[in-house]
Amino acid sequence: MVHKIYSICLVLAALMMMPNVANAAQPAEVQKAEAYFAHLKTVEARFVQTTADGHQQRGTFYLSRPGKLRFQYDPPNEDFVVADGIFIYFYDAQLKQQSHAPISETLADFLLRKNLKLAGDLKVTKIMRAGELVQIFLVQTEQPESGTLVLGFTEEKDGTFDLKKWRIIDAMGNITETELFNVKKGVKFKQDGLFSYHDPERKGLNQ
Repeated sequence: MVHKIYSICLVLAALMMMPNVANAAQPAEVQKAEAYFAHLKTVEARFVQTTADGHQQRGTFYLSRPGKLRFQYDPPNEDFVVADGIFIYFYDAQLKQQSHAPISETLADFLLRKNLKLAGDLKVTKIMRAGELVQIFLVQTEQPESGTLVLGFTEEKDGTFDLKKWRIIDAMGNITETELFNVKKGVKFKQDGLFSYHDPERKGLNQ
C-alpha cells in the first residue's frame, strides 16, 4: 500500500515542483483555492483512500504547514507516512522497511509548501462542479501527459472553499483518491514525535 503511494508521489513529483508565478487572469475558483491554502495551518481529519482497483484504507491525517504531515492508517494496517519538514518517509509494515525522499521531490510538496500558486508551469486545465464539489484539474504545463491532479472543494455559504478530496490520475489512467472527513482546522498538536520518523522495529512505536 505504501509503495503505491510512494510511486504516485514520484510519478507526479515534477507536477508539484513548480515556480509560484502569479496570474492576474485567474478564475474566481482558482483564487479561492489559493486563499484556502494561504490560510491553512494545521489540520486533523479522518481519511479514506481508494486505489485504482477499488481497495480502500482508512486512517487519520495530520497536517502542520509548512512542511509537516502524517497519514496514520487504521489497524490492522501498520503503514504510515510522515513528513518532518525536510524528508517524507513511507513505512511498509509488511516488509518492515521504510523509504524516504526530500519533500520537494514528492506530491506532498503541494500540501506542504508555504506559498502555493496554481499558475506558471502548473496549468489549470478544467474547472467543473460535480457531486457538490468544485473540482480543479491541474497538469504540468510542459508535460500534461504525465498525470493529472484533481482538487475537490466544498463551497461554504460565505463563498470560501474547503478541501474535501484530491484525486490523482496517472499517465495510464489509474485513479487514486483521498477523501477527508471530520476535518478540524487550527488544531494544537500535543503528541510528541507526531511529525518525526521513528523506526517501529527499533522502538516498537510508529508515532
